[in-house]
Amino acid sequence: MKPVPMTVISGYLGAGKTTLINALLASDHGLRLLILVNDFGAINIDERLLASRDEDTIALTNGCVCCTMGADLFLALADALDRAPRPDHIVIEASGISDPARIAQAALAEPDMQYAGIVTLVDGLEFQSLMSDPLIGDQVREQIVKADLIVVTKAQRGVKVPGLDELTRSEVLSAEDTGALAHLVFNEPVMDQVPAPTSPHPAYTSWCRRNAIGVDADLLPTDLARRPAGLFRLKGSVMDRNGTCRDVQVVGQQIEVSISKGHSDPTLVGIGLSERVSVSEIDDWWKQVIS
Repeated sequence: MKPVPMTVISGYLGAGKTTLINALLASDHGLRLLILVNDFGAINIDERLLASRDEDTIALTNGCVCCTMGADLFLALADALDRAPRPDHIVIEASGISDPARIAQAALAEPDMQYAGIVTLVDGLEFQSLMSDPLIGDQVREQIVKADLIVVTKAQRGVKVPGLDELTRSEVLSAEDTGALAHLVFNEPVMDQVPAPTSPHPAYTSWCRRNAIGVDADLLPTDLARRPAGLFRLKGSVMDRNGTCRDVQVVGQQIEVSISKGHSDPTLVGIGLSERVSVSEIDDWWKQVIS
């Protein structure tokens, strides 16, 4: 039986990995995809926000793959290969803080799989600040260096991100080039060599607020901007004082708030470097938001 190709979707927190997967699922490639979604935090927000879900989708919610999930990842892959019909391609959405090369090593341990490459997303708006950060820069750099394909998000097509070409010789595409992207990810020959894993990443603080209700809708954007400085990423949904659910997406200086479509469970997840923010600091900030 022909081995199933496995692709790893990588990129730092908030780079747009779930959006990319949605675009791939919506593309006219005619393949049975099985998506393994992984996230860092107490709950799996990304799995809930995926636009396309069916019986071929497996969501893993145990945290960062490179740190805590090794055994569960192998069990999930074994289950995926035992499914009937078997998937044509397996896609793993790596945690934003994980080493994609460590996840890709799973392809070496399973004879029924073939390594099909690492696709790393680069946030065109946050790239410069991330690369200049002494705690985060090396982690982002390694995600780019290990990639077989780079996809630039949140930047106009054709506009180069300064400094990116110096880190990679792989092809660089715009996130808007979904047709070409699907072809490169799913139809190109599998790669000959899996990159070696790197050293562990810095420690992160994860924060989760279930039943996130009682926010002031008018003040919410300001409140999010005033969050603790070390809280880099927030995502999920909240409920305002009128009972309206609003989706929240925060990445660095980027803040987006929109009315939720359909039913939404008001749960908010935050991620930041442990050296710069603590759970108690985030809790204190949240108490002020809902007071």
